[in-house]
Amino acid sequence: MVGTDVAVTGLGLVTPAGIGVESSWATVRSGRSTAAFDPVLESNPVRISCRVPGFDADALLGARRALRLDPFVQFALVAAREALADAGLDRETWDGARVGVVLGNGDGGPTTVEAQHRVLLSAGAGKVSPLLLPMQLPNMLAGQTAIEFGAAGPNLVVSTACASGTTAVGVARDLLLLDRCDVVLTGGSEALITPLAMAGFAQMGALSRREDDPAAASRPFDADRDGFVAGEGAGILVLERPADARARGARVRARVAGYGASADAHHMTSPHPTGAGIESAVRDALRDADAGPGDVRHVNAHGTSTPLNDLAEATMLKRVLTGDPLVTSTKGVTGHLLGAAGAVEAVFTVLSVEQSIVPPTANLTHPDPRIDIKVASTQTSLPVDLALSNSCGFGGQNAVLAVAAA
Repeated sequence: MVGTDVAVTGLGLVTPAGIGVESSWATVRSGRSTAAFDPVLESNPVRISCRVPGFDADALLGARRALRLDPFVQFALVAAREALADAGLDRETWDGARVGVVLGNGDGGPTTVEAQHRVLLSAGAGKVSPLLLPMQLPNMLAGQTAIEFGAAGPNLVVSTACASGTTAVGVARDLLLLDRCDVVLTGGSEALITPLAMAGFAQMGALSRREDDPAAASRPFDADRDGFVAGEGAGILVLERPADARARGARVRARVAGYGASADAHHMTSPHPTGAGIESAVRDALRDADAGPGDVRHVNAHGTSTPLNDLAEATMLKRVLTGDPLVTSTKGVTGHLLGAAGAVEAVFTVLSVEQSIVPPTANLTHPDPRIDIKVASTQTSLPVDLALSNSCGFGGQNAVLAVAAA
């Protein structure tokens, strides 16, 4: 793996489980679901979500700065600030031209779009904010991050639906290995819990309708699962080449040792029933990491709590991985963070590898008898030399990271 892996030197999180890595990780390890009734969705067919608790953008970013940013950018800047502090990096001392930003996002800033559409309908086009486009365009996620931290290197947003965050980390790794950058801020952010977007998901039948018990609604791999619960937030990782990290005395928390990506080429929303597409990505990630199917000790699964996804992914894991790894889906706690899901779960996977802890899959009370894999229902201490973090998205897009111990 020499020369093909990159070092993770910094982590940052803003999730429904908490603001900051320590808070989010503690909640995920507790297995306590964050799903609750959402007043914003009061008139929607499904009225539950997983919101970031107590997020005060004015306090965290300054009122003037926050006013010009959609929540999907606000989340990312707060998480990136934590990740850079964790990595011991400072915009005043680095060569900004060698610092890249690669972030994943599914839908830009729908909060801003829906608010300004209401203005258009009620007051006319002349009252629409001139900041509409700068606030809602997906590319502004990376653009505003570059402005905030003086990162003048390659700057892009990737969009592979719910695989976006994982895809971003894979692309960031490639930039380092190609010597295009020395440092890359990567991950993903999403703030898609709006009435219109959630109505669309509800009409598709993708969301859990367990409104009588919201905390039990997200239940990956459980026989009684009936859909996902939407979440919001951001996950940011700082990546460097191992030699560069060592040269500056940085702590290496784990290594991104492999990456695989694929397309199902099957259906615009449903996964391939056999998991053929995600299998290809898993095998590519293992090959990239110079590892075999028996080397994986832990999988942070895509595990959305939808009937089709969980069964297809589990069937694939059973077929491909020979070492009987311990599987979890942290979406039982956080809900599904959509374009940010893979980034947040990559952070959780790094923490599992670093701390030898596999968090539980919340609400796994009646395991699906068709699912024949080992799923963690409680927090488990387990040495993890190699783990996978899986992501899938609409359009049949798949991405997998192989995360190895430092």
